[in-house]
Amino acid sequence: MITADELQTYVSLTRHSLVQVLAESGYTCASFKSTKFIGLTNGGEFCYSVKFYDESGEGETTCKVFVKKATDGKMIADY
Repeated sequence: MITADELQTYVSLTRHSLVQVLAESGYTCASFKSTKFIGLTNGGEFCYSVKFYDESGEGETTCKVFVKKATDGKMIADY
């Protein structure tokens, strides 16, 4: 179960906190220009749309990051 306080945390992650969760999940080089919570998936994952500069640094790219509560209670994320 996700508590009301946890729910508030999961839907209001900042770009910095989302990078931290990704780092703790094994993605150590994430960096975002912006993040926006867009909804909850059918599988119970919290979905964020993230914008970042592409590898050349010339343009922006958008992708989705999925966040969920692991069985040990920790927050984890994946692309």
